[in-house]
Amino acid sequence: MEKIKITLENKKEILVDKGIEISEIIKENHNKDVPITMAKFNGKIVELYKLIFEDGKLEFIDIRNSIGMTAYIRTVQFIFINATLDLFPKARISIEHSLGGGLYGEIYKEEDLTENDLIKIEKRMREIINGNHRIKKVNVTKEEAIEIFRNYGMEDKLTLLKYSKNKFLKLYYLCGRYDYFYGQMAYSTGIIGKFEIMYYKPGFILRYPTIHEPSIIPKFKEQKKLAKIFRETEVWGNILNVANVGSLNDIVVSGEINEMVMISEAFQEKKIANIADLIFADEKIKIVLIAGPSSSGKTTFTKRLGIQLRVNGLIPIQISLDDYFVNRDRTPKDENGDYDFESIYALDLELFNANLTELLEGKKVKLPRYDFLTGERVWGDKEIYIPENGVLLIEGIHGLNEILTSSINKENKFKIYISALTQLNLDNHNRIATTDVRIIRRIVRDYLSRGYKAEDTLKMWHSIKKGEEKNIFPFQEEADVMFNSTLVYELCVLKKYALPELKKINEESTVYYEAKRLISFLNFFKTVDAELVPGNSILKEFTGGSVFYKY
Repeated sequence: MEKIKITLENKKEILVDKGIEISEIIKENHNKDVPITMAKFNGKIVELYKLIFEDGKLEFIDIRNSIGMTAYIRTVQFIFINATLDLFPKARISIEHSLGGGLYGEIYKEEDLTENDLIKIEKRMREIINGNHRIKKVNVTKEEAIEIFRNYGMEDKLTLLKYSKNKFLKLYYLCGRYDYFYGQMAYSTGIIGKFEIMYYKPGFILRYPTIHEPSIIPKFKEQKKLAKIFRETEVWGNILNVANVGSLNDIVVSGEINEMVMISEAFQEKKIANIADLIFADEKIKIVLIAGPSSSGKTTFTKRLGIQLRVNGLIPIQISLDDYFVNRDRTPKDENGDYDFESIYALDLELFNANLTELLEGKKVKLPRYDFLTGERVWGDKEIYIPENGVLLIEGIHGLNEILTSSINKENKFKIYISALTQLNLDNHNRIATTDVRIIRRIVRDYLSRGYKAEDTLKMWHSIKKGEEKNIFPFQEEADVMFNSTLVYELCVLKKYALPELKKINEESTVYYEAKRLISFLNFFKTVDAELVPGNSILKEFTGGSVFYKY
Protein backbone atom coordinates (compact mmCIF):
# COMPACT_ATOMS: atom_id res chain seq x y z
CA MET A 1 0.00 0.00 0.00
CA GLU A 2 1.17 3.53 -0.78
CA LYS A 3 2.76 5.36 2.14
CA ILE A 4 2.59 9.00 3.25
CA LYS A 5 4.91 10.88 5.63
CA ILE A 6 3.46 12.39 8.80
CA THR A 7 5.39 14.79 11.03
CA LEU A 8 4.26 14.68 14.67
CA GLU A 9 4.47 17.48 17.25
CA ASN A 10 7.78 16.21 18.62
CA LYS A 11 9.25 16.50 15.11
CA LYS A 12 9.21 12.72 14.79
CA GLU A 13 8.51 11.59 11.22
CA ILE A 14 6.56 8.39 10.56
CA LEU A 15 5.41 6.56 7.45
CA VAL A 16 1.78 5.40 7.46
CA ASP A 17 -0.63 3.90 4.96
CA LYS A 18 -2.31 6.40 2.70
CA GLY A 19 -5.96 6.78 3.75
CA ILE A 20 -5.29 5.93 7.40
CA GLU A 21 -7.66 7.22 10.09
CA ILE A 22 -6.06 9.71 12.48
CA SER A 23 -7.26 7.71 15.48
CA GLU A 24 -5.01 4.83 14.38
CA ILE A 25 -1.95 7.09 14.41
CA ILE A 26 -2.79 8.24 17.93
CA LYS A 27 -2.99 4.66 19.21
CA GLU A 28 0.56 3.98 18.05
CA ASN A 29 2.15 7.29 18.98
CA HIS A 30 0.52 8.62 22.15
CA ASN A 31 0.80 7.17 25.66
CA LYS A 32 -0.38 10.08 27.77
CA ASP A 33 -3.17 9.75 30.30
CA VAL A 34 -4.84 12.99 29.19
CA PRO A 35 -7.62 12.16 26.67
CA ILE A 36 -7.16 13.29 23.07
CA THR A 37 -10.43 14.29 21.43
CA MET A 38 -9.44 16.26 18.31
CA ALA A 39 -6.46 16.85 16.04
CA LYS A 40 -4.95 19.49 13.79
CA PHE A 41 -3.75 18.33 10.40
CA ASN A 42 -1.81 20.79 8.23
CA GLY A 43 -3.26 23.62 10.32
CA LYS A 44 -6.90 22.53 10.14
CA ILE A 45 -8.82 21.23 13.15
CA VAL A 46 -10.37 17.84 12.41
CA GLU A 47 -12.13 15.02 14.21
CA LEU A 48 -10.19 11.81 14.80
CA TYR A 49 -12.09 9.64 12.33
CA LYS A 50 -10.75 11.75 9.44
CA LEU A 51 -8.85 9.81 6.77
CA ILE A 52 -5.64 11.42 5.51
CA PHE A 53 -4.25 10.95 2.01
CA GLU A 54 -1.28 13.32 1.89
CA ASP A 55 1.93 14.17 3.69
CA GLY A 56 1.51 16.62 6.51
CA LYS A 57 1.96 17.81 10.06
CA LEU A 58 -0.26 16.21 12.70
CA GLU A 59 -0.89 17.72 16.14
CA PHE A 60 -3.00 16.09 18.85
CA ILE A 61 -5.57 18.17 20.75
CA ASP A 62 -6.31 16.95 24.27
CA ILE A 63 -8.59 18.26 26.99
CA ARG A 64 -6.02 20.79 28.19
CA ASN A 65 -7.12 22.77 25.13
CA SER A 66 -10.54 24.48 25.13
CA ILE A 67 -11.47 22.89 21.78
CA GLY A 68 -10.51 19.45 23.07
CA MET A 69 -12.35 19.98 26.33
CA THR A 70 -15.63 21.08 24.69
CA ALA A 71 -15.53 17.96 22.50
CA TYR A 72 -14.97 15.86 25.64
CA ILE A 73 -17.92 17.46 27.44
CA ARG A 74 -20.15 17.06 24.39
CA THR A 75 -19.23 13.38 24.21
CA VAL A 76 -20.03 12.86 27.89
CA GLN A 77 -23.41 14.52 27.25
CA PHE A 78 -24.14 12.18 24.33
CA ILE A 79 -23.26 9.12 26.42
CA PHE A 80 -25.42 10.44 29.28
CA ILE A 81 -28.39 10.96 26.96
CA ASN A 82 -28.01 7.48 25.47
CA ALA A 83 -27.70 5.83 28.89
CA THR A 84 -30.75 7.68 30.21
CA LEU A 85 -32.91 6.74 27.24
CA ASP A 86 -31.75 3.13 27.47
CA LEU A 87 -33.19 3.04 31.00
CA PHE A 88 -36.11 5.45 30.57
CA PRO A 89 -37.09 5.34 26.86
CA LYS A 90 -39.89 7.90 27.18
CA ALA A 91 -37.90 10.44 29.22
CA ARG A 92 -37.15 13.96 28.02
CA ILE A 93 -33.66 15.20 28.91
CA SER A 94 -32.82 18.88 29.13
CA ILE A 95 -29.22 20.12 29.43
CA GLU A 96 -29.70 23.64 30.74
CA HIS A 97 -26.70 25.61 32.03
CA SER A 98 -23.33 25.45 33.75
CA LEU A 99 -23.31 25.12 37.54
CA GLY A 100 -20.95 23.79 40.19
CA GLY A 101 -18.16 22.83 37.82
CA GLY A 102 -20.46 20.97 35.44
CA LEU A 103 -23.73 21.08 33.52
CA TYR A 104 -27.07 21.25 35.28
CA GLY A 105 -29.99 19.49 33.65
CA GLU A 106 -33.32 17.84 34.31
CA ILE A 107 -34.94 14.55 33.33
CA TYR A 108 -38.70 14.59 32.79
CA LYS A 109 -40.32 11.19 33.16
CA GLU A 110 -43.37 9.59 34.76
CA GLU A 111 -41.84 9.58 38.24
CA ASP A 112 -39.61 12.28 39.74
CA LEU A 113 -35.87 11.83 39.31
CA THR A 114 -34.11 10.19 42.27
CA GLU A 115 -30.52 9.65 43.34
CA ASN A 116 -30.99 5.95 42.66
CA ASP A 117 -32.00 6.73 39.06
CA LEU A 118 -28.72 8.59 38.60
CA ILE A 119 -26.73 5.68 40.04
CA LYS A 120 -28.31 3.43 37.40
CA ILE A 121 -27.60 5.98 34.65
CA GLU A 122 -23.95 6.30 35.69
CA LYS A 123 -23.57 2.51 35.69
CA ARG A 124 -25.01 2.33 32.17
CA MET A 125 -22.70 5.16 31.05
CA ARG A 126 -19.66 3.23 32.24
CA GLU A 127 -20.85 0.17 30.33
CA ILE A 128 -21.05 2.28 27.17
CA ILE A 129 -17.60 3.77 27.83
CA ASN A 130 -16.03 0.39 28.56
CA GLY A 131 -17.53 -0.93 25.33
CA ASN A 132 -15.44 1.65 23.45
CA HIS A 133 -18.25 2.20 20.93
CA ARG A 134 -17.57 4.27 17.84
CA ILE A 135 -19.39 7.56 17.50
CA LYS A 136 -20.19 8.03 13.83
CA LYS A 137 -20.80 11.30 12.05
CA VAL A 138 -23.35 10.88 9.27
CA ASN A 139 -24.67 13.23 6.60
CA VAL A 140 -28.43 13.26 6.16
CA THR A 141 -30.87 15.47 4.32
CA LYS A 142 -32.87 17.98 6.33
CA GLU A 143 -35.99 15.93 5.56
CA GLU A 144 -34.34 12.73 6.85
CA ALA A 145 -33.29 14.50 10.07
CA ILE A 146 -36.81 15.81 10.61
CA GLU A 147 -38.22 12.31 10.16
CA ILE A 148 -35.70 10.86 12.65
CA PHE A 149 -36.53 13.39 15.34
CA ARG A 150 -40.27 13.19 14.66
CA ASN A 151 -40.07 9.45 15.35
CA TYR A 152 -38.17 10.24 18.57
CA GLY A 153 -40.86 12.74 19.59
CA MET A 154 -38.24 15.51 19.94
CA GLU A 155 -40.36 18.59 19.19
CA ASP A 156 -37.56 20.94 20.26
CA LYS A 157 -35.33 19.72 17.43
CA LEU A 158 -38.19 19.91 14.93
CA THR A 159 -38.83 23.59 15.72
CA LEU A 160 -35.10 24.30 15.45
CA LEU A 161 -34.74 22.55 12.08
CA LYS A 162 -37.89 24.15 10.71
CA TYR A 163 -36.00 27.39 10.07
CA SER A 164 -32.69 25.85 8.99
CA LYS A 165 -31.64 26.76 5.44
CA ASN A 166 -29.25 23.82 5.21
CA LYS A 167 -30.25 21.05 2.81
CA PHE A 168 -27.96 18.60 4.62
CA LEU A 169 -27.19 18.11 8.29
CA LYS A 170 -24.51 16.24 10.20
CA LEU A 171 -25.86 13.96 12.91
CA TYR A 172 -23.97 11.82 15.39
CA TYR A 173 -24.81 8.13 15.82
CA LEU A 174 -24.11 6.02 18.91
CA CYS A 175 -25.47 2.60 19.91
CA GLY A 176 -28.49 2.77 17.63
CA ARG A 177 -29.45 6.36 18.37
CA TYR A 178 -29.03 9.58 16.34
CA ASP A 179 -28.71 13.06 17.79
CA TYR A 180 -27.79 16.53 16.63
CA PHE A 181 -25.03 18.42 18.43
CA TYR A 182 -23.79 21.91 17.78
CA GLY A 183 -20.04 21.22 17.64
CA GLN A 184 -17.53 18.41 17.34
CA MET A 185 -17.48 15.06 19.11
CA ALA A 186 -14.87 12.49 20.10
CA TYR A 187 -14.68 9.46 17.78
CA SER A 188 -15.21 6.82 20.48
CA THR A 189 -16.77 6.46 23.92
CA GLY A 190 -13.57 4.82 25.15
CA ILE A 191 -11.68 8.11 25.34
CA ILE A 192 -13.88 9.28 28.22
CA GLY A 193 -12.13 8.93 31.53
CA LYS A 194 -13.25 11.03 34.46
CA PHE A 195 -16.84 12.16 34.94
CA GLU A 196 -19.37 12.32 37.76
CA ILE A 197 -23.14 12.64 38.11
CA MET A 198 -24.63 14.16 41.23
CA TYR A 199 -28.22 14.68 42.25
CA TYR A 200 -29.13 18.37 42.52
CA LYS A 201 -32.82 18.73 43.17
CA PRO A 202 -34.88 18.59 41.04
CA GLY A 203 -32.26 17.59 38.45
CA PHE A 204 -28.63 16.58 38.15
CA ILE A 205 -25.18 18.02 37.58
CA LEU A 206 -22.96 16.25 35.06
CA ARG A 207 -19.39 17.00 36.13
CA TYR A 208 -16.02 16.53 34.41
CA PRO A 209 -12.33 17.57 34.69
CA THR A 210 -11.06 21.06 33.90
CA ILE A 211 -8.49 22.28 31.42
CA HIS A 212 -6.14 23.09 34.30
CA GLU A 213 -6.65 19.75 36.10
CA PRO A 214 -7.51 17.23 33.37
CA SER A 215 -7.04 14.12 35.52
CA ILE A 216 -9.43 14.84 38.39
CA ILE A 217 -12.98 15.99 39.05
CA PRO A 218 -12.79 19.27 41.01
CA LYS A 219 -14.35 19.50 44.43
CA PHE A 220 -18.00 20.54 44.22
CA LYS A 221 -18.69 24.09 45.34
CA GLU A 222 -22.26 25.01 46.18
CA GLN A 223 -23.58 28.01 44.22
CA LYS A 224 -27.01 28.55 45.75
CA LYS A 225 -27.48 32.12 44.58
CA LEU A 226 -26.42 31.34 41.03
CA ALA A 227 -28.74 28.33 40.96
CA LYS A 228 -31.58 30.51 42.22
CA ILE A 229 -31.16 33.14 39.49
CA PHE A 230 -31.03 30.42 36.82
CA ARG A 231 -34.20 28.90 38.25
CA GLU A 232 -35.90 32.29 38.22
CA THR A 233 -34.92 32.80 34.59
CA GLU A 234 -36.21 29.35 33.68
CA VAL A 235 -39.58 30.12 35.27
CA TRP A 236 -39.73 33.39 33.37
CA GLY A 237 -38.90 31.60 30.10
CA ASN A 238 -41.72 29.14 30.75
CA ILE A 239 -44.14 32.03 31.33
CA LEU A 240 -43.13 33.51 27.97
CA ASN A 241 -43.23 30.02 26.41
CA VAL A 242 -39.72 30.56 25.00
CA ALA A 243 -37.48 27.68 26.07
CA ASN A 244 -35.44 27.32 22.88
CA VAL A 245 -34.44 29.08 19.69
CA GLY A 246 -37.13 27.36 17.63
CA SER A 247 -39.93 28.80 19.79
CA LEU A 248 -38.25 32.23 19.69
CA ASN A 249 -38.09 32.07 15.89
CA ASP A 250 -41.80 31.20 15.85
CA ILE A 251 -42.50 34.47 17.66
CA VAL A 252 -40.33 36.47 15.25
CA VAL A 253 -42.02 34.97 12.19
CA SER A 254 -45.52 35.43 13.64
CA GLY A 255 -44.91 39.18 14.09
CA GLU A 256 -45.31 39.04 17.87
CA ILE A 257 -41.67 39.97 18.59
CA ASN A 258 -42.47 43.61 19.42
CA GLU A 259 -44.59 42.50 22.37
CA MET A 260 -41.86 40.05 23.42
CA VAL A 261 -39.30 42.88 23.43
CA MET A 262 -41.53 45.07 25.59
CA ILE A 263 -42.30 42.28 28.06
CA SER A 264 -38.62 41.31 28.36
CA GLU A 265 -37.59 44.90 28.99
CA ALA A 266 -40.41 45.40 31.50
CA PHE A 267 -39.31 42.30 33.38
CA GLN A 268 -35.78 43.67 33.74
CA GLU A 269 -37.06 47.08 34.80
CA LYS A 270 -39.19 45.43 37.47
CA LYS A 271 -36.17 43.53 38.76
CA ILE A 272 -34.09 46.71 38.90
CA ALA A 273 -36.90 48.47 40.75
CA ASN A 274 -37.07 45.59 43.24
CA ILE A 275 -33.33 45.91 43.90
CA ALA A 276 -33.73 49.65 44.44
CA ASP A 277 -36.52 48.92 46.92
CA LEU A 278 -34.24 46.56 48.87
CA ILE A 279 -31.59 49.27 49.12
CA PHE A 280 -34.12 51.91 50.13
CA ALA A 281 -35.62 49.65 52.80
CA ASP A 282 -32.32 49.48 54.71
CA GLU A 283 -31.22 52.94 55.79
CA LYS A 284 -27.82 51.59 56.87
CA ILE A 285 -26.85 50.89 53.23
CA LYS A 286 -24.70 53.73 51.94
CA ILE A 287 -22.48 51.95 49.40
CA VAL A 288 -23.73 49.83 46.48
CA LEU A 289 -21.04 47.77 44.74
CA ILE A 290 -21.76 46.40 41.25
CA ALA A 291 -19.55 43.75 39.66
CA GLY A 292 -19.75 41.29 36.81
CA PRO A 293 -17.79 39.88 33.87
CA SER A 294 -17.12 41.68 30.59
CA SER A 295 -20.14 42.68 28.48
CA SER A 296 -22.66 42.08 31.22
CA GLY A 297 -24.21 45.51 30.79
CA LYS A 298 -22.88 46.93 34.08
CA THR A 299 -22.82 50.54 32.90
CA THR A 300 -26.44 50.65 31.72
CA PHE A 301 -27.60 48.67 34.73
CA THR A 302 -25.93 51.16 37.07
CA LYS A 303 -27.62 54.09 35.28
CA ARG A 304 -31.03 52.43 35.45
CA LEU A 305 -30.56 51.50 39.10
CA GLY A 306 -29.71 55.12 39.80
CA ILE A 307 -33.00 56.23 38.27
CA GLN A 308 -34.98 53.73 40.37
CA LEU A 309 -33.15 54.90 43.49
CA ARG A 310 -34.20 58.45 42.66
CA VAL A 311 -37.79 57.25 42.36
CA ASN A 312 -37.44 56.11 45.96
CA GLY A 313 -36.09 59.50 47.03
CA LEU A 314 -32.41 58.52 47.21
CA ILE A 315 -29.60 60.45 45.56
CA PRO A 316 -27.12 58.16 43.74
CA ILE A 317 -23.50 59.32 43.58
CA GLN A 318 -21.11 57.43 41.32
CA ILE A 319 -17.43 56.85 41.98
CA SER A 320 -15.14 55.35 39.36
CA LEU A 321 -12.65 52.75 40.56
CA ASP A 322 -10.53 53.59 37.52
CA ASP A 323 -9.47 56.79 39.28
CA TYR A 324 -7.92 54.79 42.11
CA PHE A 325 -5.22 53.03 40.09
CA VAL A 326 -1.78 53.27 41.66
CA ASN A 327 0.89 55.06 39.69
CA ARG A 328 2.33 52.97 36.87
CA ASP A 329 5.62 52.28 38.67
CA ARG A 330 3.66 50.62 41.52
CA THR A 331 1.40 48.51 39.28
CA PRO A 332 1.82 44.77 39.92
CA LYS A 333 2.94 42.52 37.09
CA ASP A 334 1.68 39.11 35.97
CA GLU A 335 3.63 35.91 35.43
CA ASN A 336 4.76 37.18 32.01
CA GLY A 337 6.14 40.42 33.40
CA ASP A 338 3.30 42.53 31.95
CA TYR A 339 1.35 45.09 33.96
CA ASP A 340 -1.62 43.40 35.63
CA PHE A 341 -4.23 46.15 35.66
CA GLU A 342 -6.93 43.66 36.67
CA SER A 343 -5.22 42.79 39.94
CA ILE A 344 -7.00 44.21 42.96
CA TYR A 345 -3.59 45.47 44.06
CA ALA A 346 -3.42 47.70 40.98
CA LEU A 347 -5.81 49.88 42.99
CA ASP A 348 -4.80 52.16 45.85
CA LEU A 349 -6.85 50.30 48.45
CA GLU A 350 -5.62 52.43 51.33
CA LEU A 351 -6.69 55.71 49.72
CA PHE A 352 -9.97 54.23 48.48
CA ASN A 353 -10.95 52.94 51.92
CA ALA A 354 -9.86 56.20 53.57
CA ASN A 355 -12.08 58.17 51.17
CA LEU A 356 -15.06 55.89 51.77
CA THR A 357 -14.63 56.13 55.54
CA GLU A 358 -14.54 59.93 55.39
CA LEU A 359 -17.62 60.00 53.17
CA LEU A 360 -19.55 57.78 55.59
CA GLU A 361 -18.53 60.17 58.40
CA GLY A 362 -20.27 62.98 56.50
CA LYS A 363 -17.07 64.69 55.36
CA LYS A 364 -16.40 66.21 51.97
CA VAL A 365 -13.76 64.34 50.01
CA LYS A 366 -11.59 65.49 47.13
CA LEU A 367 -11.46 62.68 44.57
CA PRO A 368 -8.39 61.74 42.54
CA ARG A 369 -8.36 61.33 38.78
CA TYR A 370 -6.14 58.85 36.99
CA ASP A 371 -4.35 59.95 33.82
CA PHE A 372 -4.07 56.83 31.66
CA LEU A 373 -1.62 58.53 29.27
CA THR A 374 0.97 59.37 31.92
CA GLY A 375 0.08 56.49 34.24
CA GLU A 376 -0.09 58.83 37.20
CA ARG A 377 -2.70 60.22 39.57
CA VAL A 378 -3.69 63.86 39.31
CA TRP A 379 -5.72 65.96 41.72
CA GLY A 380 -8.39 68.46 40.80
CA ASP A 381 -10.86 70.52 42.75
CA LYS A 382 -13.79 68.09 42.55
CA GLU A 383 -15.25 67.29 45.95
CA ILE A 384 -18.18 65.08 46.86
CA TYR A 385 -20.11 64.20 49.99
CA ILE A 386 -22.97 61.87 50.82
CA PRO A 387 -26.15 63.74 51.74
CA GLU A 388 -28.51 62.21 54.28
CA ASN A 389 -30.52 60.54 51.50
CA GLY A 390 -27.48 59.74 49.38
CA VAL A 391 -25.95 56.43 48.36
CA LEU A 392 -22.67 55.68 46.58
CA LEU A 393 -22.74 53.56 43.41
CA ILE A 394 -19.41 51.89 42.66
CA GLU A 395 -19.01 49.76 39.53
CA GLY A 396 -15.92 47.60 39.02
CA ILE A 397 -14.66 44.05 38.64
CA HIS A 398 -13.58 43.79 42.29
CA GLY A 399 -16.84 45.01 43.81
CA LEU A 400 -17.69 41.64 45.39
CA ASN A 401 -14.21 41.09 46.84
CA GLU A 402 -14.25 42.06 50.52
CA ILE A 403 -10.62 43.21 50.25
CA LEU A 404 -11.75 46.18 48.15
CA THR A 405 -13.79 47.70 50.98
CA SER A 406 -12.22 45.96 53.99
CA SER A 407 -12.51 48.98 56.30
CA ILE A 408 -16.25 49.42 55.71
CA ASN A 409 -18.80 47.62 57.86
CA LYS A 410 -20.79 45.02 55.94
CA GLU A 411 -24.07 46.54 57.10
CA ASN A 412 -23.22 49.68 55.12
CA LYS A 413 -22.64 47.76 51.86
CA PHE A 414 -24.92 46.15 49.30
CA LYS A 415 -23.30 43.96 46.63
CA ILE A 416 -24.80 43.20 43.22
CA TYR A 417 -23.53 40.58 40.76
CA ILE A 418 -24.61 41.09 37.15
CA SER A 419 -24.05 38.73 34.25
CA ALA A 420 -25.69 37.54 31.04
CA LEU A 421 -26.93 34.19 32.37
CA THR A 422 -28.82 32.89 29.37
CA GLN A 423 -31.47 30.23 29.89
CA LEU A 424 -32.43 30.05 26.20
CA ASN A 425 -31.03 26.94 24.49
CA LEU A 426 -30.82 25.78 20.88
CA ASP A 427 -32.74 22.65 21.86
CA ASN A 428 -32.93 20.33 24.87
CA HIS A 429 -29.49 18.83 24.23
CA ASN A 430 -27.62 21.96 23.06
CA ARG A 431 -27.27 24.77 25.55
CA ILE A 432 -26.19 28.32 24.75
CA ALA A 433 -23.15 29.11 26.87
CA THR A 434 -23.23 32.34 28.83
CA THR A 435 -19.82 33.22 27.48
CA ASP A 436 -21.13 32.98 23.88
CA VAL A 437 -23.73 35.67 24.55
CA ARG A 438 -21.15 37.93 26.16
CA ILE A 439 -18.56 37.50 23.43
CA ILE A 440 -21.10 38.35 20.73
CA ARG A 441 -22.11 41.44 22.70
CA ARG A 442 -18.43 42.38 22.97
CA ILE A 443 -17.75 41.83 19.26
CA VAL A 444 -20.63 44.13 18.32
CA ARG A 445 -19.67 46.88 20.77
CA ASP A 446 -15.96 46.72 19.94
CA TYR A 447 -16.71 47.03 16.22
CA LEU A 448 -19.37 49.75 16.41
CA SER A 449 -17.90 51.94 19.15
CA ARG A 450 -14.17 51.25 19.21
CA GLY A 451 -13.33 50.28 15.66
CA TYR A 452 -11.93 46.88 16.64
CA LYS A 453 -12.22 43.93 14.29
CA ALA A 454 -14.01 40.79 15.44
CA GLU A 455 -10.68 39.00 15.10
CA ASP A 456 -9.10 41.40 17.61
CA THR A 457 -11.89 40.80 20.11
CA LEU A 458 -11.70 37.02 19.80
CA LYS A 459 -7.93 37.08 20.28
CA MET A 460 -8.35 39.11 23.49
CA TRP A 461 -11.13 36.95 24.89
CA HIS A 462 -8.88 34.28 26.42
CA SER A 463 -7.09 36.92 28.49
CA ILE A 464 -10.42 38.49 29.47
CA LYS A 465 -11.80 35.13 30.64
CA LYS A 466 -8.62 34.42 32.57
CA GLY A 467 -9.04 37.67 34.49
CA GLU A 468 -12.71 36.92 35.19
CA GLU A 469 -11.93 33.45 36.54
CA LYS A 470 -9.43 35.00 38.92
CA ASN A 471 -11.10 38.23 39.97
CA ILE A 472 -14.87 37.87 39.54
CA PHE A 473 -16.30 34.34 39.47
CA PRO A 474 -14.78 33.22 42.81
CA PHE A 475 -16.69 36.01 44.57
CA GLN A 476 -20.10 35.85 42.87
CA GLU A 477 -21.75 34.08 45.80
CA GLU A 478 -20.76 37.06 47.99
CA ALA A 479 -23.44 39.15 46.27
CA ASP A 480 -26.57 40.22 48.12
CA VAL A 481 -28.51 39.94 44.87
CA MET A 482 -27.82 38.70 41.35
CA PHE A 483 -29.16 40.31 38.21
CA ASN A 484 -29.46 38.45 34.92
CA SER A 485 -28.90 40.94 32.11
CA THR A 486 -29.75 38.54 29.27
CA LEU A 487 -32.68 39.48 27.06
CA VAL A 488 -34.38 36.49 25.49
CA TYR A 489 -34.50 38.14 22.05
CA GLU A 490 -31.06 39.80 21.99
CA LEU A 491 -29.16 37.39 19.72
CA CYS A 492 -31.77 38.03 17.03
CA VAL A 493 -30.71 41.70 17.14
CA LEU A 494 -26.96 41.19 17.56
CA LYS A 495 -26.81 38.74 14.65
CA LYS A 496 -27.12 41.54 12.07
CA TYR A 497 -23.97 43.25 13.37
CA ALA A 498 -21.85 40.28 14.39
CA LEU A 499 -22.19 38.00 11.36
CA PRO A 500 -20.56 40.29 8.74
CA GLU A 501 -17.59 40.93 11.04
CA LEU A 502 -17.09 37.27 11.89
CA LYS A 503 -17.16 36.36 8.20
CA LYS A 504 -14.15 38.64 7.59
CA ILE A 505 -11.90 36.29 9.60
CA ASN A 506 -9.94 34.05 7.22
CA GLU A 507 -8.58 30.51 7.61
CA GLU A 508 -5.07 31.71 8.48
CA SER A 509 -6.30 33.36 11.69
CA THR A 510 -5.75 31.62 15.02
CA VAL A 511 -9.40 32.34 15.87
CA TYR A 512 -10.88 31.13 12.57
CA TYR A 513 -12.52 28.04 14.03
CA GLU A 514 -14.03 30.02 16.89
CA ALA A 515 -15.44 32.51 14.36
CA LYS A 516 -16.77 29.65 12.26
CA ARG A 517 -18.49 28.17 15.32
CA LEU A 518 -20.12 31.48 16.23
CA ILE A 519 -21.30 32.00 12.63
CA SER A 520 -22.95 28.58 12.67
CA PHE A 521 -24.50 29.40 16.03
CA LEU A 522 -25.92 32.78 14.97
CA ASN A 523 -27.42 31.33 11.80
CA PHE A 524 -30.00 29.52 13.93
CA PHE A 525 -31.61 32.85 14.83
CA LYS A 526 -34.09 34.89 12.81
CA THR A 527 -33.14 38.58 12.54
CA VAL A 528 -34.88 41.31 14.56
CA ASP A 529 -34.49 45.04 13.82
CA ALA A 530 -32.63 47.03 16.50
CA GLU A 531 -35.19 49.81 16.07
CA LEU A 532 -37.57 47.75 18.21
CA VAL A 533 -35.22 47.99 21.19
CA PRO A 534 -35.98 50.87 23.62
CA GLY A 535 -33.29 53.49 24.23
CA ASN A 536 -32.72 52.56 27.88
CA SER A 537 -32.21 48.86 27.15
CA ILE A 538 -29.03 47.12 28.27
CA LEU A 539 -28.77 45.90 24.67
CA LYS A 540 -28.25 49.49 23.48
CA GLU A 541 -24.96 49.51 25.39
CA PHE A 542 -23.68 47.22 22.64
CA THR A 543 -25.56 48.25 19.49
CA GLY A 544 -25.52 52.01 20.13
CA GLY A 545 -28.41 54.42 20.53
CA SER A 546 -28.51 54.35 24.32
CA VAL A 547 -30.18 57.29 26.04
CA PHE A 548 -27.49 57.19 28.73
CA TYR A 549 -24.40 57.96 26.65
CA LYS A 550 -23.07 58.32 23.13
CA TYR A 551 -20.51 56.21 21.33
